[in-house]
Amino acid sequence: MDRLSDNARLLGYAGLLPQAAAFMAVLKGGPEGWTALALSFGYAALIFSFLGGIWWGMAFAMPKPPRWIFAMAVLPSLIALVLWFPWMIGETWPGPELIVLGALIAVSPLVDRAIGCAPQGWMALRWRLSLGLGGFTVAIGLMSH
Repeated sequence: MDRLSDNARLLGYAGLLPQAAAFMAVLKGGPEGWTALALSFGYAALIFSFLGGIWWGMAFAMPKPPRWIFAMAVLPSLIALVLWFPWMIGETWPGPELIVLGALIAVSPLVDRAIGCAPQGWMALRWRLSLGLGGFTVAIGLMSH
């Protein structure tokens, strides 16, 4: 796993395209702006939840996983749900929530490293993708005020 396939790398970077498109739509403004904010949050929340699933799978693949990993693996979905809640009750949304979500995505490779299943090729890609998606998400959150 120290060397990732070209397909893994290409598809990983392609995963940044939806958030890049949302960033451009929010930057442009207009009636599409609100839809882009909602899509941006939804996409970031889905990817964050997906990362929890990866951690869950890593834990099952290990002969002796860290005791905390299963709780950590369900946190992304629960955090995304809590961050979505203000919108459901009509509060101001999604600026601060996007910023928090983006920051958590940006630092999520620290969990991979703490699990102890972090080969160099995997970690290099994880950091780039997490900083890219996290950065776009934070930027969108900052523009939404």
